[in-house]
Amino acid sequence: MSSEKLALVLLLALSSAVQAQTFDIEKRSDSLYVLTLATDTTRSEWPLAYPAYQFQTGDVDGDGKEDVMVGVVKTTRYDPQVGRRIFIFKQKRGKIRPLWMGTRLGGQLIDFCYSDGTIIALEGMGSHKYAVSQYEWDTFGMTYVQSFIRETDYENAYKIFNNYEKKHHPLFDAHADPQHRSTGQD
Repeated sequence: MSSEKLALVLLLALSSAVQAQTFDIEKRSDSLYVLTLATDTTRSEWPLAYPAYQFQTGDVDGDGKEDVMVGVVKTTRYDPQVGRRIFIFKQKRGKIRPLWMGTRLGGQLIDFCYSDGTIIALEGMGSHKYAVSQYEWDTFGMTYVQSFIRETDYENAYKIFNNYEKKHHPLFDAHADPQHRSTGQD
């Protein structure tokens, strides 16, 4: 076989192995959301048995593949209080796999958005004080990078977060239940 034919066969084999992959989330009831990953030929599902308030995609861990961040409302083994959490999933061979099932970031999570490999979080800091902070992936989980503002009132923090969110990423609005969108007072 000539080198040109061999190169064409390898190119065709590689191009057929690369399939379009799309993460999505489906609401099946008030307390059941299902994360889906569809390719040209397969579909993988991951049930989330709790309310979801946020859904964003991007390459969180820097491996060149799209990950998905889902905001969920639940308790955890290490934090028995019902609260907002971030779960991050990756795709591996067309299947959904957990990357990080976060208990918390720095403060009480109110909302988050993804931008350029980082997560921007609106957080409650206690005593009616709020922060807008940036986190990035670090080997196993999210690590603090910086705060854009700390120790401020909710209105000011929300304005900064909302301006940042609108500039950098679309909201979860297509899937969101408005009752799960925080006003910062819950």
